Amino acid sequence: MSTGKRIKTGDLVKIISGTNKGEVKKVLKVLPKEQRAVLDGIGVRERHVKPTRFNKGGKKEIHVGIHLSKLAFVVDEKTSKTSRIGYAKKDGKTIRIARNYNNKEIAV
Repeated sequence: MSTGKRIKTGDLVKIISGTNKGEVKKVLKVLPKEQRAVLDGIGVRERHVKPTRFNKGGKKEIHVGIHLSKLAFVVDEKTSKTSRIGYAKKDGKTIRIARNYNNKEIAV
């Protein structure tokens, strides 16, 4: 299973490499085809928009995604401990589990 399906919108993730290394942020959107995630407050850039009849133009803020390989899932919010994500069947449903915490169930 690809990494894009393991991290979901609304999850807390820790950035493990890059200029924002060590920061814990919330996932706003996951782009699985591009293997990127848009994080709250990370990757905000400005685009210069040309004026048209319908658009005033000027500067517009956009969110640029960060690659999923640079993210780790946060299991404990207080200590910012991370874990790999796995899947298991429970009562006929597929649930996500934290591999590094003795297969602890991840609340959705």
